[in-house]
Amino acid sequence: MLHKVTLLLLVLVNTTFLAPSPLVAAPPGQTLVDVAIAVNSEGPYAGQFDTLIAAVLAADAVVVNTLSGNGQHTVFAPTDDAFAALGLNPDNIGSALSKEVLTAVLLYHVSPGRRDAAQVLGSKRIRMVQGGFLRQKDGVLTDNLGRQANIIVTDVAAANGIIHVIDAVVLPSQP
Repeated sequence: MLHKVTLLLLVLVNTTFLAPSPLVAAPPGQTLVDVAIAVNSEGPYAGQFDTLIAAVLAADAVVVNTLSGNGQHTVFAPTDDAFAALGLNPDNIGSALSKEVLTAVLLYHVSPGRRDAAQVLGSKRIRMVQGGFLRQKDGVLTDNLGRQANIIVTDVAAANGIIHVIDAVVLPSQP
């Protein structure tokens, strides 16, 4: 039930209150937000991104606007299990982290530009929207704290970017 309520809230927030201005409207087709909702709604990863969706809702509007806008982005999307390893779930993520910290953490999972798996695997460092970098070697991302996340699903395409699923939450700094 929480999954469906969260999904409905995200759709309403995205389309009603946080829709980007016409100057930054997304290209035709499903945006990164649309694709994340679809992947979480059906198929082999249904229900695996409830915490990520709750985090996007609890963060500053810049996160939804970035993921719904016209610019191309690469998203490294942690699963619910990745958030659970930090003691975070859809019910507590909005209260466990301040809006500012949550926004910084989420934007540390977004890289400017559309990078498919071959480009990601061919990179040693990936610049993130938040301002920091992730190091990459053999499909393993390493954050500023030395924490590692494996890329477990690649190349989930959207009109304004691409999503790769990771098995850990990467952090720009200690929350």
